[in-house]
Amino acid sequence: MKWLFKLGLTGGIAAGKSAVAARWRQADTAVIETDKLAHQTLAQGTTTYDEIVKVFGKGILNADGSINRAALGEIVFGDEQKRLVLNQIVHPVVRQMWMEALEKLEREGRVAVALVSIPLLYEVGVENQFDCVVAVGCSEQTQLARLAAKGLTSTQARARIRAQWPMQKKMDKADFVILNDGSFRVLVEQADIIWANLKENYHAPSKN
Repeated sequence: MKWLFKLGLTGGIAAGKSAVAARWRQADTAVIETDKLAHQTLAQGTTTYDEIVKVFGKGILNADGSINRAALGEIVFGDEQKRLVLNQIVHPVVRQMWMEALEKLEREGRVAVALVSIPLLYEVGVENQFDCVVAVGCSEQTQLARLAAKGLTSTQARARIRAQWPMQKKMDKADFVILNDGSFRVLVEQADIIWANLKENYHAPSKN
């Protein structure tokens, strides 16, 4: 079985994780985005869908029976206990999904590096599953501006920011940090420097 370097990517909401992941989506790199996996858990026909509807009621459903993510978000980001309940339903399933994906990549041996983007990596305590963790950070002012551009009100944006660890706490724990308050070019430059460092310094563990 070929050794697979497991890279964890985390950071605050709207910090720029997706842009970094896209930059590192190279020929020999697999990218797993847990936000997309979490969306899959909301799909009709899944046990998580059934549990969420049971807990939060049919008021969160669209006319076609699908979960209205905006409506669900309004509920859970306005009530800490309800957010924790949703996390307890979704997070274990998402974790199983990305861990199985990593195991499959390792068995197949077709890539040397797998990146898993997990916004709440430290909050859910999975940092030890990775050989290295990179955190993408920015100022709260930048977060608010980016979330406003996505249509969130200041109250909605601040609720989502408060639902995560403080940005500085994540950056303090990470092996590498990318600061993304500036231009896309500056973000790419930092990402490329870290990538070069990883390729040079991280190798398969010795068999001795």
